Amino acid sequence: MKKIGITGSLASGKTTASKILSFNKGPLFSADKIVKSFYKNKHIQNKIRKRFKIKSKLNLKIVLRKKITQKKSNIQKLEKILHPLVRKEMANFSKKNIRKKFAFYEIPLLIESKLMNKFNIIIFIKAKKNLRLKRFLSKGGSRKIFEILDKKQLSDRKKETYSDHVIVNDKNKKILKKNLMDILAKYE
Repeated sequence: MKKIGITGSLASGKTTASKILSFNKGPLFSADKIVKSFYKNKHIQNKIRKRFKIKSKLNLKIVLRKKITQKKSNIQKLEKILHPLVRKEMANFSKKNIRKKFAFYEIPLLIESKLMNKFNIIIFIKAKKNLRLKRFLSKGGSRKIFEILDKKQLSDRKKETYSDHVIVNDKNKKILKKNLMDILAKYE
C-alpha cells in the first residue's frame, strides 16, 4: 500500500484535494473528521471538560474557542488530549486498509507533528494567506482564531522541504484536479 499524506496550511484546500485524490482510488483518512467525531463522544467530551475545568453544558467547541482566544497555550493542552487519539485512529485505519493500492491521509499538522516517515508520498497544498483567510471566514471562522491557528503552523517554505509535491491552490477546482491527477498518475 502506498500511503499518501495530504497536508497544507489552514484553509488551503486540503479537504477538497483529498476528496479529489481519493475518489475511486482508495480510502481516505481525515484527521479533521476524526476530531469532529471526538467532540460527539461523551467520554472524550468529559475528558476535555475535566482538563479545562469546564462546568457549563454549553457547546464544547464554542467554549474551547473562547478559551483558546483568551490563552493561546490552551491549544497545546487540547492537542495533548486529541493528537494521541487521532494517531491511534490513523493506525487502525492503516491496518484495516493494508491491502489497498493507495490510502490517503488528510492531516493538517502532518509536518508539525513530525509524521513524515509514516508516508510514502507527501503532497503539500498551499495558497496565499489572504485567500486562505477569505475561505476560513466564509466557513464561519473568525479572524482571531485564524491568526492563532495559522501562527501555530510552520511556514510554507519549511513544509515544502518535507514534501514530495507542492500544489498551489489559488485558481479553480478544475485546475486543482488536473494538477493532483498528474501527480497520482506518476504512482499508478
